[in-house]
Amino acid sequence: MFALTVARRYLLSSPAQTALLIAGVALGVTAFVFITALIQGLAIRLTDDVTANSAHVSLEPMTRVARVLPGAGADVESVAIISTFQRRQIRTWSSTVALLRTQSSVSAISPQISGSAFLVKGEAVAPVAVTAIDPSGLDAISPISTKIIRGDSTLGADGILIGVLLAEDLGLSSGQPVLFRTDRGIDRLLVVRGIFQTGLESLDERVAFISIQTARPLFLLPEGVTNIEIKLFDPNRAREFAAFLHEATGLRATSWQQRNTNLEGALTAQARTGTLIQVFSLISVLIGIASALSLSANRRRGEVGIMRAFGISRLFIAAVFIFQGLLIGVVGAGLGCLSGFALCSWLATLTKPDGTMALPVAPAEGGYVAVFLLTVLGAVLASVIPARSAARLDPLEAIQQ
Repeated sequence: MFALTVARRYLLSSPAQTALLIAGVALGVTAFVFITALIQGLAIRLTDDVTANSAHVSLEPMTRVARVLPGAGADVESVAIISTFQRRQIRTWSSTVALLRTQSSVSAISPQISGSAFLVKGEAVAPVAVTAIDPSGLDAISPISTKIIRGDSTLGADGILIGVLLAEDLGLSSGQPVLFRTDRGIDRLLVVRGIFQTGLESLDERVAFISIQTARPLFLLPEGVTNIEIKLFDPNRAREFAAFLHEATGLRATSWQQRNTNLEGALTAQARTGTLIQVFSLISVLIGIASALSLSANRRRGEVGIMRAFGISRLFIAAVFIFQGLLIGVVGAGLGCLSGFALCSWLATLTKPDGTMALPVAPAEGGYVAVFLLTVLGAVLASVIPARSAARLDPLEAIQQ
């Protein structure tokens, strides 16, 4: 189109001004990309930190409540008493595991027996949260075997794995026996097969792992399990998958988001803050484009007047300035996306002395398509005002000025 050719010539006639304008657009887009990649990267890191050593979805039996039963007399009622000694359990856990294995979104399944116990060595006593698992699935939920610093991860029939802080409190080392006393009042001598260190105090000081077969007689659960822990390929789908499992199994399904409501609220607030920063950066870019094109239209009043005097339509004049905005938007947004990706990729390579990433930037999450389209659309809309102003010029007044 001839209007596009004229728009390109107008831009090239002032190369310094055009380059400065495009650089401003590119800088704004780069800032948008960086903020998006940083916020998304931080959300990914926080999610990974929270879910790396825990399940995405937990299945447990529904909580039973006492119910009032009608009595023999008109004014007599009785209450169904539920034993607190009998541990709640999932008796049909095998069929539930079979259902989970048919779901393509599930990456790992770990039937468990969870309970409380005490480790006793001499006069030292320490409470522990016990997780009994199938030894072949030790790393299904948390990569414990890779965290072993002393001993090994072989549980066997009488083995136990404990955290480094717990081992220090009790003065235990790998290969030593320790008295294991459950909340059911059953004692057994177990051998510390390995000591792990995850860096999480809650795990290293209060959690112990034993074989599920070892736990059954200790916790009086010959058949069932107390909970089933599930990992998903996409942790963000945990909430909807938990709802599906509750409907399908009748069990209480808890997603990691429900267990970490404060984190979810913080991530939401963080995303909103990032959105505001992105909006303001785009607004500043669009104001710059509108201002530059308005100055251009004012400077070219004489040229516009001559074109109008020769019969050039108002639509053509408006199209020239809109095409200028389009070209600035396309070139500036393209350069900004490239520079933003390059910046984020470079920042992602920076590490701290301990080897972790210095900034949690996710270069692939920069929102490139969105910012490119928004910038181009915004540039076109920003050029509408100067385009209308130029198209409405009176030819005689414009030439005389």
